[in-house]
Amino acid sequence: MAATVPSREEMQKHGGAPELSLGRMMWRRFARHRMAVVGATVILLLILAAILAPVITPTDPAKQTLLMRLKPPSGQYWFGTDLYGRDLFTRLVYGARVSLQVGFTSVSLALLVGVTLGALAGYFRGWTESIIMRITDIFLSIPVFFLILTVVALFRPTATNIMVVIGLTSWPGLARLVRGEFLSLRERDFVEAARATGARDLRIIFRHILPNAVGPIIVSATLRIANAILVESALSYLGLGIQPPTPSWGNMLNEGQPYLLKVPPAWWVAVFPGVAIFLTVMAFNAVGDGLRDALDPRLKH
Repeated sequence: MAATVPSREEMQKHGGAPELSLGRMMWRRFARHRMAVVGATVILLLILAAILAPVITPTDPAKQTLLMRLKPPSGQYWFGTDLYGRDLFTRLVYGARVSLQVGFTSVSLALLVGVTLGALAGYFRGWTESIIMRITDIFLSIPVFFLILTVVALFRPTATNIMVVIGLTSWPGLARLVRGEFLSLRERDFVEAARATGARDLRIIFRHILPNAVGPIIVSATLRIANAILVESALSYLGLGIQPPTPSWGNMLNEGQPYLLKVPPAWWVAVFPGVAIFLTVMAFNAVGDGLRDALDPRLKH
């Protein structure tokens, strides 16, 4: 006679191992992704450093000491000094504030626009979907970076303008993602049950369908934060982003590049900002990969 598999209630009654909760199961999947855990640790340390910058380094990031210009890393200046004698460690810590602020704020704006338009297109279909998707296709056909360059060149390159421009050019991909999720979820039984109870369309969208589409949205948003940080760094490197003396990893890299080939070279002026950009972008990408694996229901426990 074939053996039967005990039910969850029977296992709990006889002291067996209960089924893991959804949150704990996702955490275990995420924790198995070692690079994602390392990336999350790096991001957490960056956030703490940005918040506690005045505590970590009381030095003014704009303070110039020309007698100490281009000093190599030492006990006094951990990452050395730049061409104006400013402490590079201090400027890197304050530069983290700029990068993280641009990343999180611009992606939040992109989420607001992209999720709203994608949800409306995927739920209502018809002419609503056609209009929204055609607008989305127009934005996707434009080279985004060159569009950002044009807009920033026309207006003053402040942090606010950069965040708004990056956010308003990053929503089309999110809109298409959300539309696809809504097209799949709108036909599920729980949506039909909500309609049968007389629930309004907006309640069904934001109360029933959207929570079930949060996983892919979070993963996409995490990866887009890395892209926003890269775009801001590129703009600042080209002189169209955050303007000196405000520290930004991009403008620090621009200031340090000529000193890579000097004799003797002051490599630290450009290397440390470049490493900061690299580690931050890789950390967000690793966390995005880990979240994708953790939220994928097709993976085994």
